[in-house]
Amino acid sequence: MVTARTITPPVGGATGSCHPTFSAGPDGVVIAAPAKLNLYLEILAKRPDGYHELETLMVALDLYDTLELHPRIDGRLDLTCDPPGLPTGPENLVYKAADRLRQWVSRSDLGSSIRLIKRIPTQAGLAGGSSDAAAAIVGLNRIWGLDLPKPDLATIAAEVGSDVAFFLNLPAGWCTGRGEIVAPESVTQPFHIVLVFPPVGLGTAEVYRRLAVPELPSTGAAVRAAFRAADPEALGRALFNRLQSPAFDLAPIVEAVYCRLAGVNPAGCLMSGSGSAVFAVCRDRQDAARVAGAFQAATPPGEPDSRVLVVRTLHVDPA
Repeated sequence: MVTARTITPPVGGATGSCHPTFSAGPDGVVIAAPAKLNLYLEILAKRPDGYHELETLMVALDLYDTLELHPRIDGRLDLTCDPPGLPTGPENLVYKAADRLRQWVSRSDLGSSIRLIKRIPTQAGLAGGSSDAAAAIVGLNRIWGLDLPKPDLATIAAEVGSDVAFFLNLPAGWCTGRGEIVAPESVTQPFHIVLVFPPVGLGTAEVYRRLAVPELPSTGAAVRAAFRAADPEALGRALFNRLQSPAFDLAPIVEAVYCRLAGVNPAGCLMSGSGSAVFAVCRDRQDAARVAGAFQAATPPGEPDSRVLVVRTLHVDPA
C-alpha cells in the first residue's frame, strides 16, 4: 500500500528554520524531527580522523519522528522509545545530545523525561537518529531555559554527530567537512517524492568500507542550480550519490528496487545517503501517485514487499 505523509505539522510549523513544534508550555514540549534526503553526495577524501571529507545537498522531508520532552528536577535523563527495543542509553543520539548539552552549561542537575516516537526507519540513509538528536538539543535548550545561541547549538550538534547540525538549518543545506558545516539553501516550492524502503537496512560503516574515493570528484553545481530553480526535470538529471555503487554491491535487492523505480519514468531516481532507502523525484503530485502505483505494480512475484511513501520536501512559504 502506498502511504501518504505521516504527520502534517501546524500551519507554518514545518517551513521555518528550526524543527516544527506541535505544542509547548512550561512543563514540556512536543517537537517534530524530519527525515532528510541527499540529492547529491560526493566523497572527496579520507580524513586523518577517520571520517570522510564530503559535499552533499540535503533537504528535509515531511516524514517525522516526534519527541516529547519534560524537565525533571532530579538530574536524571530518562529516555523511552516507541516502538520499544531501541537503545535508551548513551548509544542513542538523543541521550548523547541531552547529556552533551548539559555538559556544555556545566549543569548536572538538569534532567528530562524524553519519549521518542520513531517513524523514520533506521539504516535507511534518512538520518532519523541525527534529526532526533537535533530536536532534543532544540527542545531541551527551550525547556531548560538555557537560551543558548545558535552557534553554540551548532557546535554541540557537530560533536554529537556529523549530520546533526544540518537539522538546525532546515529546510535545506549544502553540507561540507564531514557534514557538519552547513550553508543553508532556500527553497520556496516543494518537490514531490516517492520514497521506497527496501526490505533490508544498510550500516553506514559497511558501505563506506566498500567505497573507493574518486581521483576526480564530481561537481554539485548542476544539482544546486536545479534545486534553486525548483525544476524537477533538471534536478532528476543531476542527482548523484557516490555511495550508491558500494551499497548496491553490498545489498543487490537495493539495486533491484532502484532499477524498478527508475524504470517507471520519474524525473530522476537515487539512493539516499548510505542507504537503503531509494527515492524518485517526481514532476508534481499526480506524477508521484503514478510513479508509486507503477512501481508497486511492477513488483516481481516472490520479492519481499518494499514500503512506499509519497512525501514532499520541506520549503519556506513566500510571504
